[in-house]
Amino acid sequence: MRLLVVDDDRHLLGALKRGLESEGFAVDAAMDGLEGQWYARENSYDAMVLDIMLPGLNGYELCASLREGGDWTPILMLTAQVGTDNEALALDTGADDFLSKPFSYVVLVARIRALLRRGGNERPSVLVAGDLSLDPASHVVSRAGEPIELTPRQFSLLEFLLRRAGDVVSKAEILNHVWDFAFEGDPNIVEVYVRQLRLRIDEPFGRKSLQTVRLVGYRLDAGGG
Repeated sequence: MRLLVVDDDRHLLGALKRGLESEGFAVDAAMDGLEGQWYARENSYDAMVLDIMLPGLNGYELCASLREGGDWTPILMLTAQVGTDNEALALDTGADDFLSKPFSYVVLVARIRALLRRGGNERPSVLVAGDLSLDPASHVVSRAGEPIELTPRQFSLLEFLLRRAGDVVSKAEILNHVWDFAFEGDPNIVEVYVRQLRLRIDEPFGRKSLQTVRLVGYRLDAGGG
């Protein structure tokens, strides 16, 4: 899943980006509100994490501008300011959740995953295609009741495909959601990871649920193959 994180604390921003990427998220990072606004308008995100005290546009203004523009991507707001007024203002401007600094990284990740499950539209807490299931909260994948071990990136790719089960998704869409905005490597990395997923979720079970649609992209059979 693809996230946008906006915070003017370079050290914290770098730590969050590294940590969230290790969890399998694709993360774009910005250090001021105007840069964050540009990222949000130019790209599609599954959730955003916005600090309140930002140069250019503060978090309240950035959140409000996105909502006014019809962008209902789930937003978690961060602040070092203590007080219920800040929380109320964050929610009033359109934020979905609020976390005070200093915060527990484990709690931050749990809050993000809760927002992803809720989403802009209703999303199931466990993603299912036939007998293949993925639980975003517990990071558990199984097929026919048998657990499947995946790396964070493989998990993120499968989660994206399950959320779009039955649809054909292009290599560009996968790169945009599973890798980050700054990815400059070989786009064929998608084919490598698709092959890895097939070796884990399909071949041991005699299935062909992850299909290649020639010249278009990939599709995960909603019925599980």
